[in-house]
Amino acid sequence: MLSEPRSGRLAAWGNALLAGLISPDDAVLEIVGDDAVHRVEGLPGESAPVGLTLALGRLRTLGVSGLRVALPAPGHPLGLSGPPEFNARAMDAEEAVVCHGAALGLVPEVYEAGPDGDVHVEVVWHVLPVREAPPADVPSLGEAERELAEALRDATEVLARLDVAGSGPVAEAAIDAYRARAERGREVLAPGYPPRAVRVLELAQRVGLLISLAYTNGHGGAVSSAEMGARAEALRPVERVARRAQVASYNAYVEERERGVR
Repeated sequence: MLSEPRSGRLAAWGNALLAGLISPDDAVLEIVGDDAVHRVEGLPGESAPVGLTLALGRLRTLGVSGLRVALPAPGHPLGLSGPPEFNARAMDAEEAVVCHGAALGLVPEVYEAGPDGDVHVEVVWHVLPVREAPPADVPSLGEAERELAEALRDATEVLARLDVAGSGPVAEAAIDAYRARAERGREVLAPGYPPRAVRVLELAQRVGLLISLAYTNGHGGAVSSAEMGARAEALRPVERVARRAQVASYNAYVEERERGVR
């Protein structure tokens, strides 16, 4: 949860490109991020993998007017609409992008090579047919914001009571890194997104920080099986709510288009 999903970057900056708000080169630069290269395989009309610039242009000619995100987890097909083959691939990857305007979806496959500290990352996006139907369990931005506030309050109370909230050098380093990113004024979402989507995504990322710290610190003070179970029960719904909020934020651009706001 600390680092944004690749599907989020592809959808956000792809939407900005489709809207004509940024150039293809800038979109690709933001989507690739710290990875070495991204390619797209299985694109209609192409017999071999192609680069992101060509792929995004081809998607536009195929009728794609927006991109949505799916962040599924076992038992929770968040953002998916089928068919089973696409859902299974997305579930394995724990993320996917679903096109609006064409029955296509993209699932990333990540390849890593190299020693620690010098890992070379390549990403291949596999294009598959999707079912044109409403995505599963995606809340509105308003719903997501309310859920996050409640979940964060409840989880903080439980974790503090169990003495497993973030503490120690690992937690402090993670908090410092988060604050540094915020102070640099990084763009949480691409141009064209409503301010509320930015606010909800920032809150989801802070909730994700809490979850990551709770898991990173091992069992903390939860030394009994009952306390460990209580911690897991406290974190499980928070993780679900945070993922729902992420999807709602990334999908806000397309949702506004469907409502005729744009």
